[in-house]
Amino acid sequence: MKIAMLASECVPYVKSGGLADVIGALPNALKQLGHDVIIILPKYRTLKTPQPLKLRLSPLGVWMGNKQEWCAAYSTETEAGVPVYFIEFNAYFDREGLYHDAEFNDYGDNPRRFGFFTRAALQLCKDIGFAPDIVHAHDWQTALAPAYLKIWHWNDLHLGRAAGVLTIHNIGYQGVYGAEHYEYLGLQWQNFTSDKFEDHGRINFLKGGIHYADFVTTVSPTYARETRTPEYAHGMAPYLNDKGDRYVGILNGVDYSRWNPETDALIPANYSADDLSGKAACKRALQEHFLLETNPRVPVIGVVSRMAHQKGLDLLAQTIESIVREMVVQFVILGSGDKSLEAYYGSLPARYPGVIGSYIGYNNELAHWIEAGADFFVMPSRYEPCGLNQIYSLRYGTLPIVRATGGLEDTVEQYDEASGAGTGFKFLAATPQAIHDTVGWAVSTYYDRPAHHQAMIRRAMSRRFTWERSARAYLEVYRRALASR
Repeated sequence: MKIAMLASECVPYVKSGGLADVIGALPNALKQLGHDVIIILPKYRTLKTPQPLKLRLSPLGVWMGNKQEWCAAYSTETEAGVPVYFIEFNAYFDREGLYHDAEFNDYGDNPRRFGFFTRAALQLCKDIGFAPDIVHAHDWQTALAPAYLKIWHWNDLHLGRAAGVLTIHNIGYQGVYGAEHYEYLGLQWQNFTSDKFEDHGRINFLKGGIHYADFVTTVSPTYARETRTPEYAHGMAPYLNDKGDRYVGILNGVDYSRWNPETDALIPANYSADDLSGKAACKRALQEHFLLETNPRVPVIGVVSRMAHQKGLDLLAQTIESIVREMVVQFVILGSGDKSLEAYYGSLPARYPGVIGSYIGYNNELAHWIEAGADFFVMPSRYEPCGLNQIYSLRYGTLPIVRATGGLEDTVEQYDEASGAGTGFKFLAATPQAIHDTVGWAVSTYYDRPAHHQAMIRRAMSRRFTWERSARAYLEVYRRALASR
């Protein structure tokens, strides 16, 4: 099967969130299963490329509305040999940010930027002679691809037989912009209707993509169920329900070549489920780095997160001080985002010296240190389409404390105090009290039921969520999409 993967980010080239991890791993897994895959990305100013890029096409002409834009395409390969193409158009992508400026304000021309990129990616397939069976679009940034296939390429030699698959990584981001951009996108005004692109007088990229896609997926089975309901779907529930059985959840995998305590070169010491002495060394190094009391008997709770409403860090902020006052426990926090939350969490080490440590920003090495050195990892998300850190935590024997939503519900097994079964601690209510009580439950297990705690660590470290499993599920979706397109 020939698959064109269209996305706005991909590790190791460019990353702002979990989407990049998916695009960095899924195509490699599909290739290892014998399929012909290409990845197409924008060529941002901030791109990081392990090898020099090769100029592949220049000029590359792309029709947008009633005008033709001219761009270029560069290429390289992933470590697994998957071709990666980058669309260069400096007017749109030669900027410091991917989607917004330093103050987190969306770029006003985002609909033009990503509408153009999506059309350019399809034009690239034609110009290099790649005739995909599947065009797999990801999130709102490339959600127009299924529409362009149906509106402009239905009888095209290279693209006419392709089925469009759309994966929703976070339904909270839909690409809703003013209708003044619609003419440039070239989607035809008869399609600017409430069941397709029109959303209260504005354009909704994701809504149109859902309508035109032959198959829609999201990144966990529970999130697929949740987003069929008004509470979680941000207005998209009717349209997702209209897809019927052509909307499913496929749990993301994890790249265990990067996240494995036995081989991780970024952590102070390696370890396995059979020999946890390295984890103790990682904990000591973590405590020292964050200027915490170096005490192996005190449990450390880790946080690595965007500081955003979705992630529930404001809920944790309302109870973290009572937790450290009432329980013998330490916290290490790594993250950035909301400026008020940055200021709050950044102030905690000075007010709770030796008990709370924080790093405002993102540091990949420190993220690995926290996964390896902490005893618990808290994710109080209001919603979580899949989540990766809880899966990393399982592999590192760092027991997750999570809200039972989305992929957190699907990947963490609830602790049973009677039998000692489970791999973590889950709560239902998105409230400070629920976080407080569940952290207390985990901490009491650490102190009062150490045999259960140790058994849970080893059980958690045995769990695997591989990309091969996910890739096989996507292949079944591709087959169904082709059959129903």
